[in-house]
Amino acid sequence: MFRCASCGAFNRVSAGHAGVPTCGRCKKDLDVSGAPQAVDAEGFSRAVASSPVPVLVDFWAPWCGPCRMAAPMLEQLGREQAGRLVVLKVNTDDHPAPSARLGIRGIPTFIVFKNGVEAARQAGVLPLEPFRRWVQAQAA
Repeated sequence: MFRCASCGAFNRVSAGHAGVPTCGRCKKDLDVSGAPQAVDAEGFSRAVASSPVPVLVDFWAPWCGPCRMAAPMLEQLGREQAGRLVVLKVNTDDHPAPSARLGIRGIPTFIVFKNGVEAARQAGVLPLEPFRRWVQAQAA
């Protein structure tokens, strides 16, 4: 399953799909790389509530050094888990409502949601391998 960055719809794409897949709702090209997608408060809420696959959300801010250190790991994990996990990024400076509602007090904070419910939370950056194991355990 892949989330359309344009309209937020979830799309099923077969593994052997030829060419560039398009979103079933808005007909725009669909990014199937698994790269993290930036979302606002509304996009976050809709994605978490409607995703048929686990969602890993990075609550971050541009001024946060550890947040910037985590970005390449999220990119790598998103690409490795493309279609099986959706990776979203919420800038807490621009969109503070989700982090306030979830009681996030420090960034970066990573939360895995399954079936619209928080399944696990990790505050702070872990090295790549422990972070990968944490994500895989939560997303299984």
